Amino acid sequence: HRLVRYEFANEMRFVVDQAGLASPAARELLSIGLANYAAGALLMPYGAFRQSARDFRHDIDRLRQRFAVSFEQACHRLSTLQRPGEAGLPFFFCRVDMAGNITKRHSATRLQFAALGGACPLWIVHEAVAIPDRILVQLAEMPDGTRYVSMAKGLVKPSGSYARPPRRYAVALGCEESYAADFVYADDLRPGGLAMPIGASCRICPRADCDQRAFPPAGSAIAIDPDRRSVVPYAFS
Repeated sequence: HRLVRYEFANEMRFVVDQAGLASPAARELLSIGLANYAAGALLMPYGAFRQSARDFRHDIDRLRQRFAVSFEQACHRLSTLQRPGEAGLPFFFCRVDMAGNITKRHSATRLQFAALGGACPLWIVHEAVAIPDRILVQLAEMPDGTRYVSMAKGLVKPSGSYARPPRRYAVALGCEESYAADFVYADDLRPGGLAMPIGASCRICPRADCDQRAFPPAGSAIAIDPDRRSVVPYAFS
């Protein structure tokens, strides 16, 4: 990170200046983000990483060993390989903490993460947080009918002190089902098989029959029937 901030200071300053950000804090955050991306690109060069990803069918453990990076770094890099004319598979990537907050996100797919609130509790990434160092796989379907293969793994990072608990979170990487043949984690899934119905977030999910719903969709009209008991105490339209 420090090396690329020094070596590419002029290039990053040019990008920051062109962004037209108003506050110094926003400019500095963009500069840090650019440096992080450049550091990842230095460790995982675009062409070599893209080719290895294809050869390994996007097996994260093989990629992280090949390029001497962490599991999370390899996942994140895969989600950024969208150079025109040399694009890799379109992946989404995110990191979720123990409370369900999405602390890092990137999507080259049609999947869009909710800007506010947590992600869908039926998504496999939440289960992965509680099971460190085990890879979980899920075939899921969004309300618009798009189906995704998701791979999630729980990770633990030491806090550096006995007085503070370790950091526990999970990372998820996924692609649309149409790319499953190139994604090693989809090998045990049946093509066109039963998929878990999920949504981006309760606040924007239209599913009326979900027994995991925490909130009604934003802007919906709520109807209460005291003589009818359902999975949630209201209906909406």
